[in-house]
Amino acid sequence: MTKLRLSAIPDDKPVKITVELPAAVHRDLVAYAEILTRASGEAAPLDPAKLIAPMLQRFMTGDKGFRKAKQTRLDR
Repeated sequence: MTKLRLSAIPDDKPVKITVELPAAVHRDLVAYAEILTRASGEAAPLDPAKLIAPMLQRFMTGDKGFRKAKQTRLDR
């Protein structure tokens, strides 16, 4: 087999998913987007859906148990 300098290229293509949120969570997401828009001084309102991926990423990054389990899974 040919040895190449590049290893596998990670799949960084966005994946579209559909989720159903409880009404209360959606209201909070909309409120969060409004507050963030005001705090950043942006003129155009922020789309609440654009907050979901960074929020999930921040949540998973901050979850020590998840990080440990993920590392254990990758070490197999």
